[in-house]
Order: sequence, then structure tokens, then C-alpha cells
Amino acid sequence: MELEALRSIYEGDVCFRELSPVSFQYRIGESGDPKAFLIEVSWPETYPQTAPVISMDAFFNNTISSAIKQSILDKLMVEVEANLGTAMTYTLFEYAKDNKEVFMENQPVNTVTSVSNSVSIGTPEVPPSKKKEKKEQLSKTQKRKLADKTDNKGELPRGWNWVDVIKHLSKTGSKDDE
Repeated sequence: MELEALRSIYEGDVCFRELSPVSFQYRIGESGDPKAFLIEVSWPETYPQTAPVISMDAFFNNTISSAIKQSILDKLMVEVEANLGTAMTYTLFEYAKDNKEVFMENQPVNTVTSVSNSVSIGTPEVPPSKKKEKKEQLSKTQKRKLADKTDNKGELPRGWNWVDVIKHLSKTGSKDDE
């Protein structure tokens, strides 16, 4: 029941990720925000009568000090105790979103942090140096002709550019023999 609710609530939300039917991640904060963090909630078999497992061990959180991580986990556990016996994953994610600034007030802001965070997420962002390297757009006919000339690895066969030279030399050589 809670699983279906989470799927419908967070449908299309890029911050939410279902790792398995009993394990979920939620990114608190924007992608480039140096104070963003990731919470992972996993349900044991006896959930919601027992507390879910809450983790901040994701690579995304490597730039956050362990003291701040522990502080966030402690505050989330207070919420868990208050909601024990009810479905609480949504409540935990929303509580973390509402209290992000309080949680991260002692986290130093580092510009390098935001760069490493965006890379660690695996976002489809391409480094600026690679964005500049655009290949020439080919028409379908041009692509077909190129494919006919290349092998399965996309490489031209050895000596492909010598064929015309050899034909030319063999024609000129036969004229000299006459």
C-alpha cells in the first residue's frame, strides 16, 4: 500500500529513486546545491511496526562531515519513534526537506563540493570540454555510404585510400608499354 502511494506521489520527481520494492533514496536539495544530501530508507520485514533502516552512506554524501550525518540521522530517528506503527517513508522525506537548512547549517559551503556532487549522482551532464566537440551531422545517405566502407568496428579497411592510386598507376603503366 505504501509502496503504491510513494510511486504515485513521487512519479516524475528526479530526487526520488526506488532502489527495490523495500528500499528508496531521496535527494534533499537541488543537484548543484553544496548543502544537498541523500537519504536512503529501507524497510525491514516487520516494518512499519519496527523502525526502517535509514542510511546516509551514499557516495553523494561523501563531502558531508560524519558529525552532520549523525546529527541528521538522530533527528530522523526522533521522527521514526513518533511515527512507529504507521507508514512513514513519505513523512521522513518531507521532514528532511522541510528541515534541510537546519540540518546543514554547520556544513561548510565548498564550491568543489557541488561539482563532485553532480558527478557522483551520475547525471547526464557532460563536462564543458566535451560539449564543444561536435561531430559533423551526416545525412542518412552519407551514413549509409560510410557504413559500406567501414568494418564492424567503424574503421576503414587497411589500404582503402590506395585503391584509386593503384588503378591509376596500372592504367598509366599500360599506356607506357604500348
